[in-house]
Amino acid sequence: MLTAVGADHVVKAYGKGHAQVHALRGVSVAFPAQRFTAIMGPSGSGKSTLLHCLAGLDTVDSGAVVLGQTPVSGLTDRQLTLLRRDRIGFVFQAFNLLPTLTAEQNILLGMQLAGRAVDKKWFDVVVNMLGLRDRLDHKPSQLSGGQQQRVACARALVGRPEVVFADEPTGNLDSRSGSEVLRFLKMSVRELGQTVIMVTHDPVAASYADEVVLLADGQIAGRISGPTPATVTNALAQLAA
Repeated sequence: MLTAVGADHVVKAYGKGHAQVHALRGVSVAFPAQRFTAIMGPSGSGKSTLLHCLAGLDTVDSGAVVLGQTPVSGLTDRQLTLLRRDRIGFVFQAFNLLPTLTAEQNILLGMQLAGRAVDKKWFDVVVNMLGLRDRLDHKPSQLSGGQQQRVACARALVGRPEVVFADEPTGNLDSRSGSEVLRFLKMSVRELGQTVIMVTHDPVAASYADEVVLLADGQIAGRISGPTPATVTNALAQLAA
């Protein structure tokens, strides 16, 4: 199975001296392409740090991150900016939509800033899959939280990125809207061949993934294939113990 992105003995610490916190302690992990993987662990386990290092949002102290065949760790700031713009999609807990733009304008903004032509057929596929066709001319204030996050998902998918990184994407949503967004992320993997890596603290959200990668104290603590809310909850309870 092809690896979309991987970490090799990645170390990351914040602060210095007695105040230093070791977020990642030699993490080696591979995330397969065209799969939906959730990263979970207790608070402070390093899951968001790992996501940010994989996505080129944060640098590593040692070790390597590779996206496809590209070593991310040694890239310049300019190269990282281009990598994130052209090859990675992001969905965050905050929707990060511009309030003065319509849904369609928000979806296409990144492509336009990059000077990239929009594939109209692909745009239609993404918009229809996310059920946004009749909301394209609405501004964020006219959309529900779930609809705003679906716009954010469309923005992440429209550029056909190699990987979509989702950091607590349902954190600001009610359970119904959250399950809608998770279904769409899962569908993007099943039907569009997307690769999705999601950080979540919610066992129900994690159960939508093909696999869960567990972190504890900045180290890989196991993997769960075909997760259910019960298997994830039990695994987290064991880590906490």
